[in-house]
Amino acid sequence: QVQLVESGGGLVQAGGSLRLSCTASGSIFSINAMNSMNWYRQSPGNQRELVATITRAGFITYADSVKGRFTISRDNAKNTVLLQMNSLKPEDTAVYYCNAHKTWPSTYDYWGQGTQVTVSS
Repeated sequence: QVQLVESGGGLVQAGGSLRLSCTASGSIFSINAMNSMNWYRQSPGNQRELVATITRAGFITYADSVKGRFTISRDNAKNTVLLQMNSLKPEDTAVYYCNAHKTWPSTYDYWGQGTQVTVSS
């Protein structure tokens, strides 16, 4: 059974930093085998939005709202994906979810349970 476990959320003042971690577990699960590892976020009343992506090849993309402030990285040996969040703003407040996306042999998405990030003004 595959599990994605997020940690690192919390309460921080505007301008502060947090680092989210997503660790994958499962007997045969490897983040390096996924097409991409992603961080999403969802705030009350809003749809879940894609924040950052790192592909198996190492290609990285960010939502415009977090470019220059957030950094996604991965440690394949530890089966872990990180999201370093700097210069946080109140509008970054949301539940952050880790996602693993694969397309072979079939398309499937694994999700973590989410971690709350609250940025106070």
